[in-house]
Amino acid sequence: MPLNTNPFDDDKLHEECGVFGIFGNEDAAAHAVLGLHALQHRGQEAAGIVTHDGRQFHSHRSLGHVGDNFNSEEVIGRLPGDAALGHNRYATTGETVLRNVQPLFAELEFGGFAICHNGNLTNSSTLRGQLVRRGCIFQSTMDTEVIIHLIATSSFHSLLDRLIDALKSVVGAYSLVAMTDDMLIGVRDPMGVRPLVLGRLDGAPIFTSETCALDIIGADFLREVAPGEIVVCNRDGIESLMPFPPAPRRPCIFEYVYFSRPDSITDGRSVYTVRKAIGAELARESHVPAEVVIPVPDSGTPAAIGYAEEARVPFELGIIRNHYVGRTFIEPTQNIRNFGVKLKHNANRAEIEGRRVVLVDDSIVRGTTSQKIVQMVRDAGAAEVHMRIASPPTANPCYYGIDTPSRDELLAANMDPAAMARHIGVDSLSFLSIDGLYRAVCAELRLAGAPQYCDACFTDEYPVSLIDLASGHAPAQLSLLAENA
Repeated sequence: MPLNTNPFDDDKLHEECGVFGIFGNEDAAAHAVLGLHALQHRGQEAAGIVTHDGRQFHSHRSLGHVGDNFNSEEVIGRLPGDAALGHNRYATTGETVLRNVQPLFAELEFGGFAICHNGNLTNSSTLRGQLVRRGCIFQSTMDTEVIIHLIATSSFHSLLDRLIDALKSVVGAYSLVAMTDDMLIGVRDPMGVRPLVLGRLDGAPIFTSETCALDIIGADFLREVAPGEIVVCNRDGIESLMPFPPAPRRPCIFEYVYFSRPDSITDGRSVYTVRKAIGAELARESHVPAEVVIPVPDSGTPAAIGYAEEARVPFELGIIRNHYVGRTFIEPTQNIRNFGVKLKHNANRAEIEGRRVVLVDDSIVRGTTSQKIVQMVRDAGAAEVHMRIASPPTANPCYYGIDTPSRDELLAANMDPAAMARHIGVDSLSFLSIDGLYRAVCAELRLAGAPQYCDACFTDEYPVSLIDLASGHAPAQLSLLAENA
C-alpha cells in the first residue's frame, strides 16, 4: 500500500466546510478565492465558486485545494460578475466526487439559485425519502440538495417564503449562504451550532464562516449572524428576518478548541486568547513536574503557551512540522511504512534529550498519531513524557457537521485515562475537565452565568434531535476518517 501522507488521515476531527459570499463588488470572484484561502483549514477536499454577472450564473468547481484550482487569471476570468458564492468542502455527507462539490446550482421556477452549506441535517435521510417518493430526482448525495428540493416544491410564491418554508422542515446544524440573480442570503440554524459572520467591503456585504476570511481582503467585521436569523442583502440594502421560534443558543464549543483559526474572533473573543486560557486551566488542573512544555503542532501551540506560562515551565518547539508535505504515492517496504509521520513531524532533540516533557495537544481521537508522536519524543531521549489534552475526552460522535469516527473507534469511549496512557505510551495523561473548558471559554464574559454550548462530543448531550438516527436510518454523515485510517 502507498506511504500515505494525505492530510485527511491525521488523527483529528475535521470541520466540514467553509463558506464565503460577497454581493456588489466588481472583484467578487477574486475576493471569494482569497476568502476560501483563509478558510482552507475548514475543508481541503474540494472548492467551488459560483458568480452572477447581471445576466447569467458562472461556476467553477474542482477537487483539491483552493490554490491548486483557482490559481490563474484565466480561471478568475471565467467567473465574471459582482456577486460570488464560494465553498471549501470536507465531506461528512456524500462521497467526494465533482457532483458533490458546492456551491450547488439549480434553475428553479423563479430563476437561478446557488447555495452552499456548512453543517449537517439530522433528518436529511427522512426528508430525502419523502422527496424521492414525490418524484424529485437528486443529482448528488449531499444533504444540501434536500434544501433545494424543498424550496422547489414549496407552495409559497416568493423565494424568501419558500426558503423559510423549506427550513421549517429541516432539523440540524447549518449555516447557509445562498445567491439568486439579485440577492445574497445568509442563514444560521436556530441554535447557532455552526458559525456565520457578516462583514462589509466598500459597501459590499459579505457572509463567511470566520472573521479571518474578512481580514485577508481588508473587509470590516459587522456582527455575527444570530441563531435562527435570515439576513437578506440586495441592491436596496440589508434586511434581517427572524422567522423561527426562539431556541436555546448552542454554538459549537469545539470551534474554540480546534476548528477555528487562532486569528479569528468568535462571540467577540479572540480564539487564540481563549486557547491560551484553556492551556492555563489545564496547567492548574493537572500540572506535573517537568522541564519543558512542547506543543503537538500546530493546533496544540496556543494551549501549550498558556500551559507553560501558568506552570512557569519553559515552552519550546520540540516537534518541528514540515508544512510542505502533501499526498505521496511511494510504495514502501514494511520496514519503512511508519516513516509517514516523520515526513510531517520531526523531534527537536536538543530541546528534548534528558528532559521531563509535557506534550500538549488539543484532543485525542483514535490515539494513533499520539502513539507515534510519543514514540518520536522518547526516541529523541526524553526522560519522561506526560501528555496533557486541552479538551475533555472525545467519547461521542458528532452529527452536526463534524467528521468523527464511530463511537467504538473513539479511544475515550472505550478506555479510561489510565488505560489510554498505557495505550499511547506516556507516563501520565490528563484531559481538561468540562468545567475547566467552560471557565476558559467564558473567562472574558462579564455576564451573570455562562452561556451553554454544544458539547455533545464530550458530554453525550445532543441539543438538536437526531431524527434519522432515532428512526433507524443509518447516520447521515460519511466518516472519511474511518475510511482512510
